Amino acid sequence: MARPLGHPLLQIAVATNPVAEDAVSALIERETGLTPGIHADVDTGAVTVSTFASPSPTEARELRARLREGIQALGGFGLDPAPGRISLRRVPARDWSESWKRHFKPIDIAGRLLVKPTWNRRQTRPGQALVLLDPGLSFGTGQHATTRFCLEQLVAARLPGTTQSLLDMGTGSGILALAAVKLGYGPVEAFDFDPDCVRTARTNAELNGIREIDFREDDVTRLPRRPARRFDVVCANLMHDLLMAKCARIGGRVAVGGRLVLAGILTVQFGRVAGVYKAAGWKLDRDRTEGEWRSGSFQRG
Repeated sequence: MARPLGHPLLQIAVATNPVAEDAVSALIERETGLTPGIHADVDTGAVTVSTFASPSPTEARELRARLREGIQALGGFGLDPAPGRISLRRVPARDWSESWKRHFKPIDIAGRLLVKPTWNRRQTRPGQALVLLDPGLSFGTGQHATTRFCLEQLVAARLPGTTQSLLDMGTGSGILALAAVKLGYGPVEAFDFDPDCVRTARTNAELNGIREIDFREDDVTRLPRRPARRFDVVCANLMHDLLMAKCARIGGRVAVGGRLVLAGILTVQFGRVAGVYKAAGWKLDRDRTEGEWRSGSFQRG
């Protein structure tokens, strides 16, 4: 949905509460392809999750309907997103960049990786890898707990002086693939089923002077059962039902002794996802719960 402004700029917002804010944030990111900001009123406890885009009138109507369905579905996972009120409000274009500047802060991963917006003046530490992202172009900034977990696993799994490959499934902004190249992984491949995401990932690669990533449009449900290549690290930040249904295709792309990082999973869903992978021979060796989200890193049992 990110594109040059040909339609009025809209603030896409959902009013919710602190318990459901992470889930609502993920819903908006999934449906718009843009990482939202979260504003909490310390006096009332009210939470507003919002982002900015310029959809056509038809796209705006469809987006509202999908958000309504998504909010209703959250109740099935034991989450109450009340009040769950959706608003699409026309705003001056100048508010877009200022809002992103407030919400997109630099992310430091273990002193080895720094992800920051293009306008931020923070300097890297000696030997620290740098990834630049422009929120006006990207579909993800690393602010979300699941993306941050994946970044941390990339840093933790990297063995200096060795050759390690990476596959990023559902690349979005390309942030994980870009970080992998900067950390020394190679070869690095990444795909997304959304062509807008692929175009944005390529733009972010140009911003970072990276040409060696094979960004492509692909769908995990259509991957060949027999992979042409296996990777030392595979990151799959996808919906939980897709992770379970395509366990064989996802896990089959991990090399012997490699690591599989799964994210995009609500805490209440994680047990089912982990159970499917355990039955397929995977062992959970690292995991983290943050808010309503739980992510895990697996190796062959």
